Amino acid sequence: MYQLIRKYLFQQDAEEIHEKTIGALRLVEDSAPGKSILKLIYQVKDQRLENKLWGMTFPNPVGLAAGFDKNAEVYHALGALGFGFVEIGTLTPQGQPGNPKPRLFRLPEHQAVINRMGFNNHGAYLASQHLVDYAYSDVPIGINIGKNKVTPNEEAAIDYSKCMDMLYSYGHYFVINISSPNTPNLRDLQETESLRHLVRAVREKATEMEARSIKKKPILLKVAPDMSDEHMRDVVHAAVEEGISGIIATNTTLSREAVSGHRFAEEAGGLSGRPLTERSTAWVKEIYQEVGDKVPIIGVGGIYNGEDAYAKIRAGASLVQVYTGMIYQGPGIAKQINKKLLKLMQRDGFKHISEVIGVDAKE
Repeated sequence: MYQLIRKYLFQQDAEEIHEKTIGALRLVEDSAPGKSILKLIYQVKDQRLENKLWGMTFPNPVGLAAGFDKNAEVYHALGALGFGFVEIGTLTPQGQPGNPKPRLFRLPEHQAVINRMGFNNHGAYLASQHLVDYAYSDVPIGINIGKNKVTPNEEAAIDYSKCMDMLYSYGHYFVINISSPNTPNLRDLQETESLRHLVRAVREKATEMEARSIKKKPILLKVAPDMSDEHMRDVVHAAVEEGISGIIATNTTLSREAVSGHRFAEEAGGLSGRPLTERSTAWVKEIYQEVGDKVPIIGVGGIYNGEDAYAKIRAGASLVQVYTGMIYQGPGIAKQINKKLLKLMQRDGFKHISEVIGVDAKE
């Protein structure tokens, strides 16, 4: 049915459709019958898909990436759509409008999206008010944090620490986002010494919060795909040495090679979707070979179906995330992927999803 209405939706402004979708999900967010109906339609329950990481249970490996529910308004409803976990944000200490519109562009010919949203959000404090009942979620809720646009990189650690201070009581895990291309100079924080300084500051704040009898929570790092092999190795090793609990690979790309000639190709921002599929899977495999024995990896980038997710998991991802794929495939994407994963596992003789992780990277 979604494929029938997608043509109509794609004739409208992308960001307006997103806001309308959030509005529709708000109607379900606080409705027990509404969520029950969504679960009946979209959830796939099978113990073969369950995975335990960082002391928590993920009912299936397919999550929704940050960027959709920026202000933690509809995470319960999204969990009811069959996702195994939901990541909200990116949140900054102070609310900010993001970059000028238009800032979101569909490239249907390439099953891709270019965005330069710029961490538009209502701020960490307001999000915390929406997260007060996060523990009642059926799935783990992650919180993706960043710095305000006006904050210089030299003071970035302060912003990330402020977010941790306001949000640590909420959510099941945290993600340090220094890989978005849409906040000026943010990716410079991926330089090894800057990264070490930032991670140490965030870990110190987390330790301070844990001393207040708040449960210890994993902190992950989201990395960009536009690094050299050597730089990526330096980044992931430094992150692990500084106590990072996991790696999310990868964010959007600045490359336009795959969409060259498209009328939106020269628009500033990060490219996501199908052009990123192989590239991000290759990064997952390389990161797994570097640090996969130390921390789990969440694979994200160009996942549209079960085969895409399966490739990421075989490359070394313990979990995967979708976003652009949902724009093109619709709200049933998690169900479609999970059902296909079960078929692919059965085909290849795997009895549990954990057996699939990294099989291609070990060859």
